[in-house]
Amino acid sequence: MDIQDTYPYHDIATGPMPIVVPTPLQPEELLTAQCTQPTPDIEHKKTLTPLQDSLRRLRQDKRAIASMVVILIFFVLPIVGPPIYQHLGDTYKSPTSGLIGPEVYHNPFHTELMRQDEGPSAQYWLGTDSIGRDLFARLMQGMLVSLVVAISVEAVNITLGITIGVLAGFFGGWIDQCLARFTDIMFAFPGLLFAILLAGIFGSQADIVLGNIPVIGANGNARLLVVSLGLAMTTWPLMARLVRGQTLQIKEQQFVEAARTCGTSNFQIIVRHIIPNLFSIVVVTATLDISATIIGEAGLSFLGLGVKSPGSSIGLMINDAKGLVDTHPWQVLLPSLTLTLIVLAFSFLGDGLRDAFDPRSKD
Repeated sequence: MDIQDTYPYHDIATGPMPIVVPTPLQPEELLTAQCTQPTPDIEHKKTLTPLQDSLRRLRQDKRAIASMVVILIFFVLPIVGPPIYQHLGDTYKSPTSGLIGPEVYHNPFHTELMRQDEGPSAQYWLGTDSIGRDLFARLMQGMLVSLVVAISVEAVNITLGITIGVLAGFFGGWIDQCLARFTDIMFAFPGLLFAILLAGIFGSQADIVLGNIPVIGANGNARLLVVSLGLAMTTWPLMARLVRGQTLQIKEQQFVEAARTCGTSNFQIIVRHIIPNLFSIVVVTATLDISATIIGEAGLSFLGLGVKSPGSSIGLMINDAKGLVDTHPWQVLLPSLTLTLIVLAFSFLGDGLRDAFDPRSKD
């Protein structure tokens, strides 16, 4: 039965007016009304995984994206550039070598003594150095040397850092004490000075032993193995210490405890749960270490302890042209600017990765 209650309401214009109270709906009617009412449009957003959210933040960092472009060029140019560059150009009649093509005069080790200290041209895109070698070809060769050393050092850095750091942090006890003390001993050696010591002691022996090996020792690159070893032995302790601290936090998480409760072995926990969660800290640290490695290799080559002539390195190019600053500054500025750009790119990318993968960072 519908029941309506009326209450007087005085209005100056129309007089008293009733206020109508609607009849309460029965439960069945109330349910039907709720089901038939239009629901407001709710914007459903897809939940992002932590990795996807980190990549989203990284894409928003314009400085990091620009650095990635520079690093991509740094990786691609020394690998793809020389084969292409050595097929660009016409045949040239050299006063000393006769009729030669671009595969010869665009070689980083070929000298044209009659074409010394030339500026950029159609034949030599960035000019020539003091003994007539193609600067662009030598720059690409120097970037390749930096790339090989950086990859070699970081491979050792990541392998030793993760292995020692995870074992020390996961097991603790006497294992942690032994590995931590060994890491402290390695921290006691100044990084660059230790690399200089190794290169100075074993460099000449490396030239003799490795000099005849086609790839490793050819064109003055025999000492790169010693340089890479010296730099690698001084970079992994920092990685190990950071990995150890992160492992101490991860092993106390609930998902690790649940895996241990289910009977998962320690090896499986380390491989399936600990190491995958170290991805962010390892990538960030390795990216920042690459810039230090490139500077270290360039510094050793500049001091004459790295790549030897006729080989090419960014540091060696700076050393060869340091006496021509007044007359031909381009020969010094070219490798110096290249080294600066590469180091800044890796540093900015490392900062961007750290901000992107830090769960405490805010948009």
